[in-house]
Amino acid sequence: MKYVLVTGGVVSGLGKGVTASSIGVVLKACGLRVTTIKIDPYLNTDAGTMSPFEHGEVFVLDDGGEVDLDLGNYERFLDIKLTRDNNITTGKIYQAVINKERRGDYLGKTVQVVPHITDEIQDWIERVAMNPVDGKEGPPDVCVIELGGTIGDIESMPFIEALGQFSYRVGHGNFCLVHVSLVPVLNVVGEQKTKPTQHSVRGLRGLGLAPDVLACRSTEPLEEHVKVKLSQFCHVPISNIVNLHDVTNIWHIPLLLRDQKAHEAILKVLELQHVGKVPREPKLAEWTERATKFDKLKTPVNIAMVGKYTGLSDSYLSVLKALLHASVAMERKLVVDWVPSCDLEDSSAKETPEAHKKAWKLLKGADGILVPGGFGDRGVQGKILAAKYARENNVPYLGICLGMQIAVIEFARSVMKLRGANSTEFDPAATSPCVLFMPEGSKTHMGATMRLGSRRTYFQVIGCKSAKLYGNATSVEERHRHRYEVNPDMVPDFERAGLQFVGKDESGRRMEIIELPSHKFFIGAQFHPEFKSRPGKPSPLFLGLIAAASGQLEPLLQRSCNNPMKTPMPGKVPKRKLYPTPVKNPLNGLVNGYYPNQLRRLRFSKPGPSSSDLPATHGSDILTRNVLRSVEAD
Repeated sequence: MKYVLVTGGVVSGLGKGVTASSIGVVLKACGLRVTTIKIDPYLNTDAGTMSPFEHGEVFVLDDGGEVDLDLGNYERFLDIKLTRDNNITTGKIYQAVINKERRGDYLGKTVQVVPHITDEIQDWIERVAMNPVDGKEGPPDVCVIELGGTIGDIESMPFIEALGQFSYRVGHGNFCLVHVSLVPVLNVVGEQKTKPTQHSVRGLRGLGLAPDVLACRSTEPLEEHVKVKLSQFCHVPISNIVNLHDVTNIWHIPLLLRDQKAHEAILKVLELQHVGKVPREPKLAEWTERATKFDKLKTPVNIAMVGKYTGLSDSYLSVLKALLHASVAMERKLVVDWVPSCDLEDSSAKETPEAHKKAWKLLKGADGILVPGGFGDRGVQGKILAAKYARENNVPYLGICLGMQIAVIEFARSVMKLRGANSTEFDPAATSPCVLFMPEGSKTHMGATMRLGSRRTYFQVIGCKSAKLYGNATSVEERHRHRYEVNPDMVPDFERAGLQFVGKDESGRRMEIIELPSHKFFIGAQFHPEFKSRPGKPSPLFLGLIAAASGQLEPLLQRSCNNPMKTPMPGKVPKRKLYPTPVKNPLNGLVNGYYPNQLRRLRFSKPGPSSSDLPATHGSDILTRNVLRSVEAD
C-alpha cells in the first residue's frame, strides 16, 4: 500500500480537499486504484451535531455516516463510495482507546497519547486503507490522506506525531507528503512572498515531517525565481513544486497537476514510476472537455435557494454541486440567488423592509425555486411562502427533506384549508399534524439517531415525472437524513385534494416523493438526492429542476424514458395493495394511476462505460447574489 499525505499551512481554506481529490483523480487516471481518508482533529465523534454555520454541510454516506464535507468532494471527484471509517476524528480515536482500556486490552498499563493514541491512529489508517471503495475486489493501490486544520494547531499534534511514526512504519518509497501552502501578494509591494511557506515548512520539519511535494496556492502563476527561492529554502526540488493558482473552475485543477508533472513527482517518491501498469501520462480527456465546455456556457438559469444558512454557502455545498452538475448537462450557466427565508416572512416587512423587498424580488425573478433541508423553526414560514409562490405561479420547485415537508404543510393550509396544519417539530400541539416525529427516533440523544444512509424508494404512480427522470425505474436508492416524516394517516386526504405521493418506502407508510401532476414541475423528496450527484451523472431530480427552469423538461423526460436507468430490482413486494381503494385525482381525472400488488418489471438496456467523475466548481464558476463568500470546497 502506498500513502499520500496532504497537509496545509499558513491559513485554513486553501483548498486541501480539492488538492487531495485532484491528486486522487490524476493517480486514478494513471491506472491506479485510489481510496481516501480525511482526518479531522476535533473532539466530536462525527460531524452530525455540528452547526452548518460553523462547519459547513454534513455529508451523509451510504452506510449512514455523518461526515466532513470533504468526503463529498472525494466521492464526486473519484466516483467512489466511502464509509464512516474513512473519516477519522479525535473523538473516534479516543473513544476507541478508552473502550479498549475498559475491556482491559492494555493489561494494566498506563494509557497515554504516545504510544496508545498514536498507535490507534496508525492502525486505523492501515485498516481502512485496505478496504475497496470502487466496487472492485481487492485492496486499492494508493490511499490519499488529508489532515484537516493547519500545521501548528494544538489539536493536530497527536496526528502529526502518529503520521511521522507512520512514515517510518510503512518504509521508504511508500509515503509521500504533499504540503499545501500560500504564496500571497501584498498589494503595496506587488511581489509574491515566500516567507509564509518557508515558516510553514520549517514548522512541519520541526514536528518530524518533511514535504516531498509543495503545492503552492496563489492568485497568479508563480514566477520562476519564486520557485527557485522556495526550492532553496524549503529543500524541495523545483520539479516537485507545483502551482495551484486561481482558475475559472476547479475542473482545471487536475489538469494543472498533470501539466506540471505532479503525478511524476509523486510516482517517483512512491517508487511507482517504473511499474508496468501505470501509464506515463494520465488520461484526462474528459476532464479537459468538461472544463472547456463549462467555460463556454453563456445562457443563464436563475435558481432561488431559499434557506436559513445562506450566509455560508458551504452549508449547502452538495446542493450547489448537484445544481452545477445539472446545469452543465443542460448547457446552462448556473446563477444562484440566495434568498434568506426569514426575509420572506411578514415580520421582516416591518423590521427590515429593504431585505424583505430584496428577497421577494429575487424569488419572483427566479426561473426555479429550491428549498433545501434544515432543522429548527427559524425561517420556516418564509420557506412555506416560497413553496406557496411556486405552486400558485407554476414556477419549477424542488423541495429536499424539510423542503418537501413544508410543501406538504403549505398544501394543507392553502388547498385543504387546514389552518392548524404544521409539523410537530415546530408546534408539538398542532391540531393538524401533517409531519410527525418518527417512532424509532430519539429525543434525548442527538448524534446518529436520525434515519440515515441509503434507503430504497418504490415508485407508486405510473408515468409520474420523478419515475421518468429516473429512467422509468421501479425503485431508487438514495441517502436520507431526517427525524420527521409525513403523517401517513393524512395521506388519503392529501391525495383526494390532488397531492400525489409517488414514492414510498418498502412498508408503504413512509412518504418519500411528492408531486403536483398539474404543475409544470413541483417535486419534493424526503431523501437528499444531492449526495449521489456526480458531474458526469447528475442527480435526476436536480436535472429535472434545471430542465424545467430552462424550458427543456419535455425533451429531457423523453430522453430519460428512452434510456432507462439500471436500478436494483425491488425483490418481493408485500401482497397487499398499496392503495386498497380507487383514488381519483380531481386535477387531471386519472383513476388508479398506481401500481397494483407488485411493481412491474422493466427490461433494461446494457449500461455503457462509466465516465470519469469531474469535480464540481467553486469561486467564479457559480454566479451568486446576496452571499458573503463564494462556494469553496475546503
